[in-house]
Amino acid sequence: MAITDGARRRAAPSSLAFIALMVLVGLNLRPALSSLAPLLPRIEADSGLPVLAIGALTTLPVLCLGLFAPLAPWLSERLGPERTLSLALLILAVGLALRGLAAPAWLFGGTLLVGAAIGVAGTLLPGLVKRELPDSADLMTGVYTMALCLGGALGAGLSIPLAETLDGWAPALTSWAALAAISLIAWQTLMPASPPPRRQASARGDTGALLRQPLAWQVTLYMGCQSSLAYIVFGWLPTLLVERGYDDAEAGWMTGASVMLQLGAALSAPWLARLGRDQRPALMLVLSLIAGGFWVLLQGPIEWRWAGVALLGFGQGGGFSLALSLIVLRTADARLAGKLSGMVQGVGYALASLGPLGIGVMLELDLGLPGITLALTAVTAAAMVFALLAGRDRRLASDETGHLVVR
Repeated sequence: MAITDGARRRAAPSSLAFIALMVLVGLNLRPALSSLAPLLPRIEADSGLPVLAIGALTTLPVLCLGLFAPLAPWLSERLGPERTLSLALLILAVGLALRGLAAPAWLFGGTLLVGAAIGVAGTLLPGLVKRELPDSADLMTGVYTMALCLGGALGAGLSIPLAETLDGWAPALTSWAALAAISLIAWQTLMPASPPPRRQASARGDTGALLRQPLAWQVTLYMGCQSSLAYIVFGWLPTLLVERGYDDAEAGWMTGASVMLQLGAALSAPWLARLGRDQRPALMLVLSLIAGGFWVLLQGPIEWRWAGVALLGFGQGGGFSLALSLIVLRTADARLAGKLSGMVQGVGYALASLGPLGIGVMLELDLGLPGITLALTAVTAAAMVFALLAGRDRRLASDETGHLVVR
């Protein structure tokens, strides 16, 4: 009797189990970044690194997200997306462990590995969701985006308590390797079965064809602008709030609360985006909240500060969720979603790395909060322009001859 493909491969997990795996993986993709900012004063004091080196430490992982994200589709075609994600989780755990060795060389080396692993893993997720849950890919994107935001909030909120409990910033950074190891074991045990490989010479797999599509660039540039704002919050918001006049503890709580409020917005934004013919109204709403949040926190009345925290949190959670949703909404199939994800997150995060670097330079030059607020507003305005273009109801697909077209 012939052996079917289903008999050859392990049974695929249920939709609920797959969603649980996506949430668990998503929880790993932000603590490595957000856990660093609250510990920067301690790292600077213990290591003797200058301010510019500390700024480079916040920029390096974001830059690596962009540099290594395009590697994900290439690895996926050769190893399969499941094994590629396993490799990324393994590298993430190793990188987190190396950061705990505390010496500057290991700190930077571990951070580089962490950024590379997150860049690859984050790029794979939209394609996997599009493949496993094609009819609700945009809504499920909101679910794992919520997990990303929760991981970011936990990283920001638990850094100082972990440093106090574990007697140092180095073991606090290393402790997140345990979550990566648990996630790797769960993924290896329950990961979905890969469909039979298909080798095809099609424009769908041609990155060059994507680079010639304005729609792909519109989604990419929106991702770059909103991610730049997000990583400025991860890397510099506590410092900016201290500059405004808040003490360290309150600045940390405000940053953590803002990141925590991203959870609800990340989950609800894709539902909101489904209410209209396209995603432009939802995109304009979340970007307006981001602009308002930055202004209130950095320039507005002190008594409005928690309103600013809420505006920024809701706006950034919704903005990031919609950015990932656009990847699956603007593509016709899972393979093309994976290719677009590589471009969007590769180029987008490379551009986003300029944000934390730019804020560090502005602080070093003592340009003041009014100038920084103006720069943040300009980036948000640019995001709005690209959102108006990327938010239209259009989709990249392959025509009958295999050429990439917009429908």
